[in-house]
Amino acid sequence: MTEASPELDIVRSARLLVVEDNDTLRRGIARALADDFGSVDEEATGSGALARFGDPTQPAYDVIVTDLRLPGATGLDVLSAARQREERTAVILMTAYGTIDTAVEAMKRGAFDFVQKPFELEQLEVRVAKALEHGSLIREVRRLREERAARFGAEQIIGSSAALEAALTMARKVAPSRSTVLVTGETGTGKELVAGRIHGLSPRADGPFIKVNCAALPETLLESELFGHERGAFTGADRTRIGRFEQAHGGTLFLDEVGDMAAATQSKLLRVLQDREFFRLGGNKAIRADVRIVAATNQDLEQEIQAGRFREDLFFRLNVIRIQMPPLRERPEDTELLARHFAVEFADELGRPTRALSEGALARLRAHRWPGNVRELRNVLERALLLADGECIEADDIDLPEPPVAAGAALHFDLPAEGLSLRAVERDLVLAALRKSGFVQKDAAALLGVSRRKLNYMIQRMGITHPSWRRNRAEPDAGLGGGLWGAESGSFEDDEAQDVEEDAPIG
Repeated sequence: MTEASPELDIVRSARLLVVEDNDTLRRGIARALADDFGSVDEEATGSGALARFGDPTQPAYDVIVTDLRLPGATGLDVLSAARQREERTAVILMTAYGTIDTAVEAMKRGAFDFVQKPFELEQLEVRVAKALEHGSLIREVRRLREERAARFGAEQIIGSSAALEAALTMARKVAPSRSTVLVTGETGTGKELVAGRIHGLSPRADGPFIKVNCAALPETLLESELFGHERGAFTGADRTRIGRFEQAHGGTLFLDEVGDMAAATQSKLLRVLQDREFFRLGGNKAIRADVRIVAATNQDLEQEIQAGRFREDLFFRLNVIRIQMPPLRERPEDTELLARHFAVEFADELGRPTRALSEGALARLRAHRWPGNVRELRNVLERALLLADGECIEADDIDLPEPPVAAGAALHFDLPAEGLSLRAVERDLVLAALRKSGFVQKDAAALLGVSRRKLNYMIQRMGITHPSWRRNRAEPDAGLGGGLWGAESGSFEDDEAQDVEEDAPIG
């Protein structure tokens, strides 16, 4: 079979099924196909073929060659059941002269091809080879769609918190529909990434994903940006311009910061959502576009409605499905994951060695409130990687303001007239942090906002010890007062940190 030879490498492992009640014809077809393709099964009845499709332990067939008229079930029944089991299964129908019209109807229902009896076996073999090649293309398209979906946010949304997972689960659920989605959340929480993910997981993934920032353009320019304009519509309109709605035909239009849209533009957007058509500026011809809308805002639209700045009817049109993106301060467990991800990302981009984050750096990141959310964290990590000199990113490399003291937690000192020792105050603070943390140095360092290495140095400089720390387990209890003893040993210089043993409490 010379015509099918280019596809032989692809189809050697193919599974084929021949359904024909004429024993001689069925066996002849099966032998001919087995010479060039993979395994070939035979069935003499339509009901027998249906029984094979019902066995979930058997893989789906790649190609089925079936007669239209069969005992037990028709060829159309075989076609429907086969494609219900696996959409990529190609069905080739064998038909006599009197059933041509039925064969054409079968093609409309999804049959791949048909051959009219009597036929040459080579003619059938060529059709089977084309069907297998078509199936291979379908699998490739599926693979590319999955990769595209990954690029549209699946790999960029980092985190494992329950709040983030709830938002991503909602995005996955609504992606297959064409319903309008409103993504809400503070600036920098990843609203655009979620919008991209919805598009990438939707049937529109092969279509365009068009983004418009409604806050970045004045009212007159935004209207032209969305709907386009005709030549001469206004001064400077020297040619017709296609708007974002037309560009997004067959895909998704992402309206970012929709809460900042002017009242007049809100009214026109409402009309588009209601009528599914619009007019270019200066035009009188209605234009229809098949577009799915995903909008986003960092504002409370209910409050904007009460203030008279946002249309309530437009809100109801946009708020069909709402996805709330949690701020970073509400998912602190994701801060470390994101920080490590950005550290690796920027090291690759800047051509620098990857640096780990010290415990002190992580403690400082965890203590910050992140008003700019993930976007702010990303910028902080980029600066830290540029400024870091050592093998690790330390707390001092993290350019953040000191965390504010919580209300009611401020310390008040009555400074005596004769003064006091700053070193003594420092030692009392270290002791207080250790007691509060159960003498776990990592937790005490986080309370004080310093690195664990720095706290370890301070502890040894001050001569503080505790029976639970490894280096003190063999030492006698030499007058422990409240579990602590000793004064400054003087064995360490105040301004010189030494490499010291990393202590840990007894498990």
